[in-house]
Amino acid sequence: MKALVKESAAPGFKLKDVPEPRIREDEVLIRVRRAGVCGTDVHIYDWDAWAKGRCKPPFVVGHEFAGDVMQVGRLVTDVKEGDRVTAEGHIVDGRCLLCRTGNAHVCPYTKIIGVDRDGCFADYISMPATNVWHLDDEISFDIGGIHDPMGNAFHTVLTADIPGSVVLITGCGPIGIFAAGICRAAGASRVIATDVNDTRLALAKQMGANDAVHPDQVEPIVKAATGGLGADVVLEMSGVPAAIHQAFALVRVGGRVQMLGIPSRKVDFDLATEVIFKGLTIYGVVGRRMYETWHQMTRFLRSGEFDPTPVITHRFPLSEADAAIAVIKSGEAGKVIFEIA
Repeated sequence: MKALVKESAAPGFKLKDVPEPRIREDEVLIRVRRAGVCGTDVHIYDWDAWAKGRCKPPFVVGHEFAGDVMQVGRLVTDVKEGDRVTAEGHIVDGRCLLCRTGNAHVCPYTKIIGVDRDGCFADYISMPATNVWHLDDEISFDIGGIHDPMGNAFHTVLTADIPGSVVLITGCGPIGIFAAGICRAAGASRVIATDVNDTRLALAKQMGANDAVHPDQVEPIVKAATGGLGADVVLEMSGVPAAIHQAFALVRVGGRVQMLGIPSRKVDFDLATEVIFKGLTIYGVVGRRMYETWHQMTRFLRSGEFDPTPVITHRFPLSEADAAIAVIKSGEAGKVIFEIA
């Protein structure tokens, strides 16, 4: 089969022929139709410090996808050939303390497809049947293929108290843009989004943000919307140190900061004045809650109140991986997907 491979410890991917994966008795073989490209893939493509410390080439890249089930293992009972599916890309041990107390999303033994094992930028991928998530008939493969990052947004938003709240989103990458739409669908009274990129601000506005402005314009908007108190909830999606400080500054006393953005370096902050004396609750977001977040996604999509389609701005074949990575790095894209079949 054709696959995009991280062939060596150097920048770039290579499209090449590799063996079709074989499945174990508890796995399924999926024909990939759509696959999302994300920042993690850019890190691996660039072979930056994080990728060098985490990844071991060669391996097939990619962790966001949707497709058709082509084959099922002998022990699989709840997935059948022909099913339209996506899947949770975090493969956990299922037996550790975290997994057995409802916190599998932070399992210390997690293996991620496209990072720790072969991924989905390929014609086929094998997955444990327990990780497979069925798609409703009316959900396109485009939307099915971005359930992974969409799930990160749902996790970030819905672990906070959103109905009636004033929410500030710092960082409008694709996950931040998804979050704007989820906040509106979840009943936020006002959604304020901030970023330095006008293209992404426009997408956040399209997804339902009441205000979408540059960081230097946001403070008076937050103060006016809250009687000077500050946002009830801040979703920090950028990982930029200045945005993290702004999140702490613009959340109200006793408010909540949801932290999904990953800084590229250590961040210094004043724990006493920025956090403790404000009585803040800070929640670190890792992946998707397994499988609470997946149920939430399905229900919101079924309601018709949340439509992520506008976030998808670019489509490429696997043969144009360099162009796909370039458009992401340009900042002029929302969500980029590969059309594989």
